[in-house]
Amino acid sequence: MPTSVVTGGAGFIGSHLCTRLLKEGHFVICVDNLLTGRYENIKQLMDHKDFRFVKFDVTDYMFVKGDVDFVFHLASVASPIDYLKYPLDTLRVGSLGTERALELAKMKNAKFLLASSSEVYGDPLIHPQPEDYWGNVNPIGIRGVYDESKRYGEALTMAYSRYHDVDTRIVRIFNTYGERMRVNDGRAIPSFITQALRGEDITVFGDGSQTRSVCYISDTVDGIFKLMMSNYKLPMNIGNPTEITMSDLANEIVKLTDSASKIVFRDLPEDDPKVRQPDITLAMTKLKWVPKVSREEGLNRTIQYFKDTINAGV
Repeated sequence: MPTSVVTGGAGFIGSHLCTRLLKEGHFVICVDNLLTGRYENIKQLMDHKDFRFVKFDVTDYMFVKGDVDFVFHLASVASPIDYLKYPLDTLRVGSLGTERALELAKMKNAKFLLASSSEVYGDPLIHPQPEDYWGNVNPIGIRGVYDESKRYGEALTMAYSRYHDVDTRIVRIFNTYGERMRVNDGRAIPSFITQALRGEDITVFGDGSQTRSVCYISDTVDGIFKLMMSNYKLPMNIGNPTEITMSDLANEIVKLTDSASKIVFRDLPEDDPKVRQPDITLAMTKLKWVPKVSREEGLNRTIQYFKDTINAGV
């Protein structure tokens, strides 16, 4: 039985990855300090014989008894509402936390995967974004704490690969949505759904023409797992290439929730990307991976989750 360590394992993507690894027959050690992760995301796993949860800050020295085969480093402050609230924590987990996780992989001779982000491309000047695009990032802007932490994490990962011969992977995750996102997450889909279900005005920033490409959680996790199990060492985009404007996404959610909410527009936040669409040619050719869940199906599942969450008062 392989052993996998998942940092940030109580987060949105991390908890789904833990579930997938258990289904694949792994012994899973979930590490999270619960700054933005939630115990509720993993409580259904706590009685599983092959699952262990450790409340721990990955910026501290990490030691794990026994063999470790895979280290998935997902620990991060990922939502704009969070990394603006915790800018120093965001930088530390992306830098020192990544180094600690890499040291664990080096010590255990384990394969390592860094969960990077499409934010490394910043406000892109090339569209769609291929992996060989270096990005257009403002390092001193308010989003820089997240963007640059991911860029630094990628550089550090490649250094460990080249100079310490650690077997590394880098996944650049594009916008992902689904169950276990927080009601107050601050990102577009949970905000739109929550506002629509409550009958509130739906807030769209800018004029609504900016685009995103949203991928359902099971597809993203499938891409992460397949990348780790592959032999590909350079960064790889994982995301749904179907592009949609924020206005159209808001209107879709209004329709799917049968809401009477009105769409209102607010000023676009500083350095907010105007476009975002992954070129997934590499994932298609190297991993035989393509997203399978349609946006309508994924949104309906997510809407039901938020209905249940709001009704339960969570």
